[in-house]
Amino acid sequence: MVTACNDGYAQGYVECSQHVTSALKVDWDTNRPATRGVDTSADHAAAKEEYNHLRLPVMVLVTTALHSENFVDQLKEIFPGEADASDEEDLD
Repeated sequence: MVTACNDGYAQGYVECSQHVTSALKVDWDTNRPATRGVDTSADHAAAKEEYNHLRLPVMVLVTTALHSENFVDQLKEIFPGEADASDEEDLD
């Protein structure tokens, strides 16, 4: 909410406050942000669209690895040393 408010995304602030209200079962006061009454719906929609299509290079590598027959070996190449520690724990 702080980010939405600071960035001027009034609609983002309102949307987030609705989630907080629902999750915490409290009424969140949306009357105080500086962006109250400012129409930022286009900017907010663009930011959400960008976020929804965010691509993380490591996730592309993981997804590709999981679709191969030797996915464990490929994952070990992507995350060297990570699998070794858990493999040792499994042996204990």
